[in-house]
Amino acid sequence: MTETDFNSLNLPQTVLKGIKDAGFTEMSPIQRQAMPIALSGKDLCAQAQTGTGKTAAFLISLFSEILQGGIRKNDPRPQALILAPTRELAMQIYREGVLLGSHTGLRMAAVYGGEGFTRQEKKLRSGLDLVVGTPGRLLDFVRRKILDLGGVRYLVIDEADRLLDLGFWDELKHILRRLPPVKSRQSMLFSATLDGSTRKIVSGHMNHPVNIAIHPERITAKGIDQTVYHVDQDFKFRLLLGILAREEIPKGLIFTNMKITAAWVAKKLEENGFGKVGLLTGDMRQPMRNRVLERFKEGKVPLLVASDVASRGLHIDDVTHIINYDVPQDPEDYVHRIGRTARAGKKGKAYTLACDRYCWSLPDIEKLLTHPLPYQVPYEKDYGVDRTPEFTIRKMIREEGRKKRKPAGEHSTGKRSFKSRGRNRPGR
Repeated sequence: MTETDFNSLNLPQTVLKGIKDAGFTEMSPIQRQAMPIALSGKDLCAQAQTGTGKTAAFLISLFSEILQGGIRKNDPRPQALILAPTRELAMQIYREGVLLGSHTGLRMAAVYGGEGFTRQEKKLRSGLDLVVGTPGRLLDFVRRKILDLGGVRYLVIDEADRLLDLGFWDELKHILRRLPPVKSRQSMLFSATLDGSTRKIVSGHMNHPVNIAIHPERITAKGIDQTVYHVDQDFKFRLLLGILAREEIPKGLIFTNMKITAAWVAKKLEENGFGKVGLLTGDMRQPMRNRVLERFKEGKVPLLVASDVASRGLHIDDVTHIINYDVPQDPEDYVHRIGRTARAGKKGKAYTLACDRYCWSLPDIEKLLTHPLPYQVPYEKDYGVDRTPEFTIRKMIREEGRKKRKPAGEHSTGKRSFKSRGRNRPGR
């Protein structure tokens, strides 16, 4: 048994079963450093990027501590509260929690804006051990006396820097005031950066935390043949068709930045003769997500289109091609995306379709990689023929809007402009 083995932490057997189900064998650097501190009951302030394994680090610690401290069957108040800046991150944490905690018997729920208030209220009133949510929706439930935070023994603030960037400081302060005193609970904070604004959370709302820092790993991209195409937004799909036509792709992942784009690309590919195409989006229920992944892993579906949020945490062997239909906005996401291929000494290819809308993040990606990316301008021969040019993403947005009118105040992807005035437009 080594120090990287989860068994070295004396975790409950039910938690170890969940770790095995998730496919984890050895601890990542953040898990090796953070979990012993968390399991000792000390407050923790960790500087760690997305994709380092921090979510599993705090979830495994929370599950273990709650189980060892005893489940409060007669107390419906949650023992653990996890704060996330966005709905997508809250959903991601919840999904990973469902998998890791599947054998523990612990009750967990996610609450966030954009979903029916009544259904979330019903979950909270039924009694829970862990709650993960966004500050605004959590505070709504607290103010309506639906959620009582007086029983919280464990607090996790995830992506604290982003939470503050999005302007949630006031909501965060209100929530923290409803919790038991600092010395009566354990608090853990995770943040990509620890600047002055983030440290004000630490100074006033944590009890002498242990500080650790995990810096993002640089990759050599060994074995990955990378290509970045400069292409106009309106012709990206035709370029995608061209890549798929000339490449032999037994197992390929196509990443987009938004779920509406992922759904549109998957549908367009099917209508262009690519058979059944897998689709993963952030709002997909876990059983459906599992079925889609199983079909892709088994080779029944050679192409899988995934939105940015839904793609996190994917562990799939033998992926031969990665296609970034959209340039990821976070450089770390580029690293994690292309890292799905060329594993275990194998070769892989990664294509990125860079239009004017998203290409601004390319310099930061190159800075993270510590080397320039190979760029190409597509020629006429590089484009495929779209059999359904009339089915545009704008049309799909309009169709989705007619199917389901969104509640007032919810973000509407229909307001976004998908028009790009970029260059390199192919002949018609």
